[in-house]
Amino acid sequence: MTEGAACAPSQSASAPRGGDAPDIEVGRRLFAGECRFFYAAQRLDQLPQARGPEVAFAGRSNVGKSSLINALTGHKALARASGEPGRTRQLNFFDLAGRLVLVDMPGYGYAQAAKAVKEDWQGLMFDFLRGRVVLRRVLLLLDARIELKPSDHAVMDLLDRAAVSFQLVLTKADGLKPDHLARKLAEIAAVAKLHAAALPMPVPTSARSGEGIDTLRAILAQLAGSAGEAE
Repeated sequence: MTEGAACAPSQSASAPRGGDAPDIEVGRRLFAGECRFFYAAQRLDQLPQARGPEVAFAGRSNVGKSSLINALTGHKALARASGEPGRTRQLNFFDLAGRLVLVDMPGYGYAQAAKAVKEDWQGLMFDFLRGRVVLRRVLLLLDARIELKPSDHAVMDLLDRAAVSFQLVLTKADGLKPDHLARKLAEIAAVAKLHAAALPMPVPTSARSGEGIDTLRAILAQLAGSAGEAE
């Protein structure tokens, strides 16, 4: 992991969908702060002491989770993808400006089956989600270019059971034409309505083009709260 990386916002971030200027500016300020890796845990008894609100990033292997974290923080290698998808089995913690902790969760469902979720997530992952008092939200990443997999549905059910609020985030949205993306967003919004813990509106993003990055920063800044706002 890379420690002490500055979270400089990228200059290519596109105009947000539905965000307003004050929220976007608060997000920009937060992610202009320093961001650093500080802990990794493979067992529940290894979790670090809570140091503030936490937001976890979850998604299938190869969904682009590391790329999105790096785009949000403006750093190319803060979060690193495993050389073998589905191999990582630990929670990685990143401190953002002393105000928000980003938690990179292991990728799930590389075998594209709900069984993989049960094996990988019913232990440490479910216990973390259910018992971490400072966990404010899970960002559940979905590849905009492909259909939902059984493992995606299984994780949504698990988040409902854990009573953890989650935001559906489409990655690689630049891979779809605007009309196709609009249909995909409507489809995912309909899925969100089926889950008690899901927020209603999915957020389209692209780590490559910057689509939705400002919006997601603004959402995370709201979760960080107003205390100690970065300049």
